[in-house]
Amino acid sequence: MRGILIWGSALALLGAIFLGTAVFMTARELPSFSSLQSSQNGQMIVVRARDGTELVSIGPSYGQWLPYERIPQVMKDAIVSVEDRRFREHPGVDPIGVARSVMVRVEKGRWRQGGSTITQQLARTIFLNNSRTFGRKIREGVLALALERKFDKNEVLELYLNKVYFGGGAYGIDAASRKFFGHPATELSTAEAAIIAGLVKAPSNYSPTADVEAAKNRGKVVLSQMAKAGVISYTDADTIDLDAVRIAKEKGQNSVRYFTDWALPQLDLLLPDTDEPIEVWTTLDPGMQRAATQAIDSNVPKGAQGALVSLDGDGAVRAMVGGTDYVNSNYNRATQAMRQPGSAWKLFVYLAALEAGYTPDDRVVDEPVTIGGWSPQNSGRTFAGEINVRTAFAYSKNTVAASLGNEVGFGTVASMARRFGITTPVATNPSMVLGTSEVRVIDMTRAFAAISAGGTSIEPYGIVKVTTTKGELLYQHKVEAGQVLVPPHVAAGITDLLQSAVATGTGRAAQIGRPVAGKTGTTSSNKDGWFLGFSSGITTGVWMGRDDARPVPGLQGGHAPASAFAAFMRTAVKGRPVKPFDTELKLPEWQLEPDDEQMSGSPDDYYYTDENGNLIQPGGAGRRGPNDGQPRYEDGTVGPGTPPGGDDQGGAPAAAGDDFLEQATGRQRQDDPALRRAPPMPGTYRPNPNSQQPVRIVPQLRPTPPPPYGQ
Repeated sequence: MRGILIWGSALALLGAIFLGTAVFMTARELPSFSSLQSSQNGQMIVVRARDGTELVSIGPSYGQWLPYERIPQVMKDAIVSVEDRRFREHPGVDPIGVARSVMVRVEKGRWRQGGSTITQQLARTIFLNNSRTFGRKIREGVLALALERKFDKNEVLELYLNKVYFGGGAYGIDAASRKFFGHPATELSTAEAAIIAGLVKAPSNYSPTADVEAAKNRGKVVLSQMAKAGVISYTDADTIDLDAVRIAKEKGQNSVRYFTDWALPQLDLLLPDTDEPIEVWTTLDPGMQRAATQAIDSNVPKGAQGALVSLDGDGAVRAMVGGTDYVNSNYNRATQAMRQPGSAWKLFVYLAALEAGYTPDDRVVDEPVTIGGWSPQNSGRTFAGEINVRTAFAYSKNTVAASLGNEVGFGTVASMARRFGITTPVATNPSMVLGTSEVRVIDMTRAFAAISAGGTSIEPYGIVKVTTTKGELLYQHKVEAGQVLVPPHVAAGITDLLQSAVATGTGRAAQIGRPVAGKTGTTSSNKDGWFLGFSSGITTGVWMGRDDARPVPGLQGGHAPASAFAAFMRTAVKGRPVKPFDTELKLPEWQLEPDDEQMSGSPDDYYYTDENGNLIQPGGAGRRGPNDGQPRYEDGTVGPGTPPGGDDQGGAPAAAGDDFLEQATGRQRQDDPALRRAPPMPGTYRPNPNSQQPVRIVPQLRPTPPPPYGQ
């Protein structure tokens, strides 16, 4: 025992010497009180619109610095009661609190109480991070002891109440009071002081702007602790009405925040690590954003939510609305929600069909169809019979979409959706052609924007450049050419279909007095309504529905969403030139029908091309001249070796030998078994053995298309 006491005392003395030296050296290196007053925590971010106007200021906000004498006593009492009741008694680290924390650790098996004093929290706020490591806790303790060696208790409490983080970007009690209650901290009531004091434990959970009830319940805990500390009576703790506290409506908490919440996290990828104040210049157009907000608010059905995304031709996001009320719900339905698109998904079905060889004028049949036991029904359960592809798309015929999807392959439709930027899982069962796979509004809008761009991919972006407050450029967006997704004739064909859907089909409510191309979408039981389209280089997608996916009576893509689209687009395209659509189909050679005129008549009258690419005019078979075996060309000259002056007057030379002519015209020598006739290709001609006139081979199937564009 004597040895343990001696060695224990020696180790304790060495530890005290070491700790004292560390505290002494740290105190010498601490900044002065005035320096700590002027220092700030966190990064300030000013977000600017397309025209340079300030949209919102995000990051730390600092109110007026309040000297100890001007801080309301009730505020000092509240914070000490709930965070560090022995604040006036310990030297910066509370041994009793540390012992209590260790005992709880032993009993519960994990840390439940931190035991940090107000001084330790101040040290962590100013000098350290929030990592939960033993080493950080030791440094925190040494800094706390050094702070109390250099500053008195009142100075420590003044620093703490002016610098600690209270949530919502507010540092210090004055910033918190102005943010949450709309007045300076010098006017704080007991109830308001209790709410602010309660925020320190978990600012994001108890912030009044995020959860009012949680903030008030936490305030009741603070009042109870104040009563235990004796700074207020138990009667006061029970009678103070926290429900009577009025929470100020936060400024700048409008639909713009949906956009900033989507764009600003991208700074982590765009910028190097920096904590200096920055300005972020965005693509958002304030006028278009106001029009988008108004369009959603004016048309969304009661009890439903709405979302809108609008992209310019290069992918710049000009407007984004993620819901009807950002304060009540900051969930961004434009970029986060996944909902079924309904018939808007047919964009990808018809793209796959057009790429496979269909044209808008081709005939299809709207009739009952069953695929793998699944029988889709049209709206109204009627069938139109034989119609063209354009009409089937304009009136959103489900049976035709199912037949086309089955013909081109459901996997092909899924691949087309992936090609156009759909990032969510895509099913390949038959019903997928009717939009049963969930998608995001921004992804669907991106797909339609690619059609507006002539079949070229579009990448949505929201940040144009980032600078420091001194003007130093940190990032500049570079517009790069998109990837070609489909051939021009496919983009022209689908634009034709989309334009017809608005002009005469289900999207007539989206008309705005200039060319519009778009598509409606409605899911079963009216759970979701969509309209997506473009005009004059602006592409906009609108979704409406309930967050709980319950039916919305009367909700259809061609009604409220299309009306919201039109209301917004009238403002969005104002001042832009009217831009007609390119719907002229310039089909590739493999898809063109043969020329009847060129392929009719006697084979002896055919023209041929020699190995040098020259057009040869053949003469009668077996006719010879002085230039035997030399071809005669269209301009009257003959082949190599022909003397100047032209032909022999005995007749025109043969264009080619008999073998060449027989192979070229399909007439084969009967004595040559090696020259067997190949089977005719669909859409081609061959001579009839029993007639001198060629006959048409009518195709039963479409020509096999080339592989997907770009592959």
